[in-house]
Amino acid sequence: MANDRSRARQRVARLLDVPPFVALMGLFALSMYVPAIVAAAVRDWQSARSFLQPGTLFLAIFLMVAFATAGSPRRRGARGDLLTLLAAYLVLPLMLALPLWESLRDARYLDVYFEMVSSVTTTGATVFDDHGDLSGADHLWRALVGWLGGLLMWTAAAALLAPLNLGGFEIMGQQERVAGTGDNQRKKDGPTRLQRHAVYLFPVYGALTLVLWTGLTLAGATPLVAACHAMSTMATSGISPIGGAGGSGAGLPGEMLMFVFFGFALSRRTFTRDYVFPDRRRMIDDPEVRMGLFLAAAIPSLLVLRHYAGMLGADGAQHDSDGLKALWGGVFMVMSFLSTTGFESADWETARDWFRLDVPGLLLLGLAMIGGGVATTAGGVKLLRVYVLYRHANRELERLVHPNSVGGSGGQARYLRRQGAYMAWIFFMLFAISIAVVMLALALAGLDFETALVLTVAALSTTGPLAAVAAENPLSYAALPDVAKMILAGSMVLGRLETLAIIALLNPEFWRK
Repeated sequence: MANDRSRARQRVARLLDVPPFVALMGLFALSMYVPAIVAAAVRDWQSARSFLQPGTLFLAIFLMVAFATAGSPRRRGARGDLLTLLAAYLVLPLMLALPLWESLRDARYLDVYFEMVSSVTTTGATVFDDHGDLSGADHLWRALVGWLGGLLMWTAAAALLAPLNLGGFEIMGQQERVAGTGDNQRKKDGPTRLQRHAVYLFPVYGALTLVLWTGLTLAGATPLVAACHAMSTMATSGISPIGGAGGSGAGLPGEMLMFVFFGFALSRRTFTRDYVFPDRRRMIDDPEVRMGLFLAAAIPSLLVLRHYAGMLGADGAQHDSDGLKALWGGVFMVMSFLSTTGFESADWETARDWFRLDVPGLLLLGLAMIGGGVATTAGGVKLLRVYVLYRHANRELERLVHPNSVGGSGGQARYLRRQGAYMAWIFFMLFAISIAVVMLALALAGLDFETALVLTVAALSTTGPLAAVAAENPLSYAALPDVAKMILAGSMVLGRLETLAIIALLNPEFWRK
């Protein structure tokens, strides 16, 4: 009996030893049963069948491929790790789009594919302007795909990108040498690291989502809306079944809860100990956390000063009663777009009137471009790179005043001010070039300058809701030509993986035997 159990465990272990892309296919196939169960619970049989049948089909395909590839020797390396991520964001949406396409029936497959690329990259750009056209199961599927995409980013950043010094870790090379963990990380292959980090991070990710879901439900949101908003907040996808956080029924308490959870996109140290690059500093001393909190406090404060500086007589007194609402709306929006989530506060219109922001697009575009922390679900340039460039600039100004001064603060700070700043500047230039190239491509597809700018930043920073709030008039992804949609889909993948990872994938060293 004991031998039979041992052999059974060995068979299960071999079955689980499959390529990462196959494992992801099985995970997403299994997750299709979640909206199927929800649809069946409300007797929406059409939606239930639309998710149950593709889920069963892809699960069967996964099992066949898993049995065929289990235990077979495979050459694994950095090239395979990056190709797995690229396939997850480009190829996997072809599978994820099928149940939504079956459920909607009259939707085009190209549009549904664009929707799934947007969801799995945690961008949140939607081609469905009328949210009533989708069932509750459809909305749940969009949010669930975004949530799993966020989990993939959490796991892949620590397991795949960190050992390759990509994704923001390239400016921490000195920390890796000080910690002495880099060699140990590289000795294990990508799938092994991916599995180990997934086991460590999934309970944290799931528990935080469950806490936020419970809090939003208690605040007054319906269970479905609360679940979608909780998953979209943790994944920073900004996906909503009602078009935003303002009409969820949770009110101000719900927005406050979401505001707290935006903080998990500021730094990886907010949700896990830094086991990749150990750091004994306090949380408040983390440069990403400090810079994020500084921006959340400084920008609304400057807007308040701007209001009172331009206040004239009765016109200012007329709006002073809305000052607290405007301040909260400003603080919420700063954190929402800094984390690249893109949820809009119910008090944002009041804030725009009170702050006299006719077109606040430039402010929101800048916040989305800065982005959140390294190894989080947030996109953008990342706070750590901005911080390193700030430290470098500050040091250069000091040297102008005192040419013979010594920077100090230790070897780690010295590395960040020199090599770290060099790598951060390279990435910033690549990000700027990417914006120019994508804008040019969109212009050739027939879009005007303002539309191309907003959509390009929205895609590269993975902040899809920018299109609705950053332009003078809300932009519609559904109205775009097909060529523009495909350009933006590729830009979302580029923004999620980052330009350095794509360049590393094209490096001949990755393809040598």
